Amino acid sequence: MSELLAMPEDWTRALAIVAHPDDMEYGAAAAVAGWTRAGREVAYLMVSRGEAGIDTMSPEECAPVRDAEQRASAAVVGVSSVEFLDHRDGVIEAGVALRRDLAAAIRRHRPELVITLNRRDHFMPGHWNSADHRAVGESVLDAANDAGNRWIFPELADEGLEPWGGVRWVALAASPESTHAVDVTDTIEVGVASLLEHRAYISALTDEDPETYVRGFLTTFAAGAGERFGTQYATTFELISF
Repeated sequence: MSELLAMPEDWTRALAIVAHPDDMEYGAAAAVAGWTRAGREVAYLMVSRGEAGIDTMSPEECAPVRDAEQRASAAVVGVSSVEFLDHRDGVIEAGVALRRDLAAAIRRHRPELVITLNRRDHFMPGHWNSADHRAVGESVLDAANDAGNRWIFPELADEGLEPWGGVRWVALAASPESTHAVDVTDTIEVGVASLLEHRAYISALTDEDPETYVRGFLTTFAAGAGERFGTQYATTFELISF
């Protein structure tokens, strides 16, 4: 595997855009905890409410539960701004409509760094990536460009959202093509606490004790990344420059 480089640090504002509640917490939240501790501003945008994620709950029952769990989870890592676009969970479509919604959010938040989840068809060989993750990741990359072009979605300016060409990077978490990493040795426990806030989701996902499951999952992957990065624990990103 190639050497992992350190993530850029010369930025002050980031926007994380992911498909579902819990997507940030499966590794990236530990990096967010370090960034907010250092005084950087991070906001979260969920494309759906994850309402199709719990088999024992109807979407109508599930959506407010997952909304509340995501807000609590974000607060653990110092994120107070959590927004939802209400695209339908499980059938999110890449395309113009989603790009417009994401470009609007980028113009509104004006980040230098945009974070999303792996857009590739797998996380590792034999582990398929969901259609929602792929659709959102692809659309985030397009929207980062769209946000700075006055003549793409010109109606956004009429709504008071002036173009924002200040996105310098998009960082895709958990990509099999990761290029960069963040040392999360000091924040891995905060990451564990953040994922544990998704108790309804985790309880439906596994019969294992939630804390055992969460700690085992996060530390295993963070230790593997840390071995490549030269730290005890790390979170990896595929960094794309704009």
